[in-house]
Amino acid sequence: MDESARRRPRAVGTPPQPVEGPTPEELLVEVAKGDERAFEQLYDRLAGPVFGLVRRILRDPAQSEEVAQEVLVELWRTATRYSPERGSAMNWAMTLAHRRAVDRVRSARASTDREEKATFEASRNRPFDEVSESVHARWERQQVRKCLSHLTELQRESVVLAYYQGYTYREVADVLSTPQGTVKTRLRDGLIRLRDCLGVMA
Repeated sequence: MDESARRRPRAVGTPPQPVEGPTPEELLVEVAKGDERAFEQLYDRLAGPVFGLVRRILRDPAQSEEVAQEVLVELWRTATRYSPERGSAMNWAMTLAHRRAVDRVRSARASTDREEKATFEASRNRPFDEVSESVHARWERQQVRKCLSHLTELQRESVVLAYYQGYTYREVADVLSTPQGTVKTRLRDGLIRLRDCLGVMA
């Protein structure tokens, strides 16, 4: 079936108009032979019921129309499989519609599940959560400030200059006008007390 023939029928979802003529079963037999005119008539007969069933399952109008169109195109492509002995053309079309609509629901649900899983995995695999890291860093700074307050003045000044401002031992000694050996001792003692204090508060 070419595109122009597919465009000629009315939109899916438009209430079917009462028609006389061949039954849907007869039309489907002709469609199986490649009769496009028969397909247009069949489309007019089945579009409304197919859309209604799909809409009840999917709820969403746009998706419902899309799936209904897929069902009607599938009828065209698989008409040769239809046999009147196996039931009415309407029942066959409605079975296809129900299957397609349920498949769409399952596909959407699976897609949502995959996205949620991917989001969870990405979150779980990140080395640090940005918010958590920020809170933790702020907490650590507060703990360090508290522990620094427990050091002697010389210990505190030596630690701040050497480890927070990047001064060498000699530069710290010059700034504090204190012998280098004394600065090293105060730094060592200050760091031990700082470590112990942070260990207790962790």
